[in-house]
Amino acid sequence: MPTDLPNLLTLSRIAAIPVLVTFAAIGAPWSNMVACAVFSVAAVTDYFDGKIARDRGVTSSFGRMLDPIADKLLVGAALMLLVGLERLSHAALYPAIVIMLREIMVSGLREYLAELRVGLPVTRLAKWKTGFQMGALGTLLAGDSGAGLIGLSALPVSLIGEAGLWVAAALTLATGWDYLRAGLRHAGEQDAAVQPTAPVGETAAQP
Repeated sequence: MPTDLPNLLTLSRIAAIPVLVTFAAIGAPWSNMVACAVFSVAAVTDYFDGKIARDRGVTSSFGRMLDPIADKLLVGAALMLLVGLERLSHAALYPAIVIMLREIMVSGLREYLAELRVGLPVTRLAKWKTGFQMGALGTLLAGDSGAGLIGLSALPVSLIGEAGLWVAAALTLATGWDYLRAGLRHAGEQDAAVQPTAPVGETAAQP
C-alpha cells in the first residue's frame, strides 16, 4: 500500500525535490549546506525503504514501480541544478551527461522488459555506482562555500565532488552496458521466437 513505511520513504524522496531546489537556488553558503543535507537524507532513504520492505515482508508493486522513479527524479533534479547554477566545471559536464543518458536508457530498457515480464536485477556494481553518485552530488551541492561553514574551507570540496562524479560515470557506463546486453539478449530471443519456420520437408523456392 502507498501508506506503508517503505513507500512513504520513497515518496519522501520526491517530496524533497522542491525543498532541495529552493535552498540550492538561494545560493548562500548556509542554504547550500541545507540543500546538501536535504539531498543526503533523501538519498539515505533509498537504502532504508528497500531494507524495511524486505525485513517486514511488505514489498509491493507500487513500491517496485515508484522506487526507481524517485531515484531518477532526485538525481536528475540535482544534476540539472548543478548545471543550471553553474556549479560544475566544463569538464564535469561530461560525467553528468553520461549519468543522465544512462538513466534514460535504463528507464527505456525497464519499460520494454516489463512487457516481457522480465526484471533487471540490481547488481553489486550498480549499488557502488549509486553510492558514489549520491556522495558526489551531495558534496557538490554543499560546494566550497558550504563546506567553509563547517571548517572544511581548506579542502577542495568541489574538486572532490567532481572526482566522485567521474567515478560514478565510469561505474554508470559499466552497469549501463550490462543492462543493455541483457535487453539486447531478450530482444534477440523474442525475435527468434516469432520467426516463421518452414514446415518439415519443405525447402525454400529457388529463384
